[in-house]
Amino acid sequence: MIRAVIVMNNQGKPRLSKFYDFQPVEKQQELIRCVYEVLRTRAENMSNFIQANSIFGPDAWLVYKNYATLYFIFVFDSSENELAMLDLMQVFVETLDKCLSNACELDIVFNFSKVGKGLKCNHAGPKINDLVAQLIAHDFLSELLSELNCLLVELLGFCIFLASNLI
Repeated sequence: MIRAVIVMNNQGKPRLSKFYDFQPVEKQQELIRCVYEVLRTRAENMSNFIQANSIFGPDAWLVYKNYATLYFIFVFDSSENELAMLDLMQVFVETLDKCLSNACELDIVFNFSKVGKGLKCNHAGPKINDLVAQLIAHDFLSELLSELNCLLVELLGFCIFLASNLI
């Protein structure tokens, strides 16, 4: 089960955090600080997978990826596959990139509600398949709306052409 998703910048400022098991705000901030301390001191040539028992309790794993100035971090338990979590992270980043047109840190800050929609799941904690299905559905709808918009623009252009020929 996924326990948390955190997006933070290189200075440790959280830009998005979603904890799927209840944590008071103070505890969330403490966990985010601990995660940042681990990532800050970690060499670039080390694995992206960390056993996070000391931070999140027993049976906790953390996978992270650094994209430009942002760290994307998924915390999960052993019922999930580590490589599948890394793949889910990639799908999440690609979906953000498509929806926000080359997403950057400011896009996440100013489009918080749009970004958060991809992470809404039941409070007990989603399984990986649920999140992937949500991201794919969101991506599909975005493409469909984009195509529909192009067709409407073409239709409008055709109507203007017809009207100008009738006058």
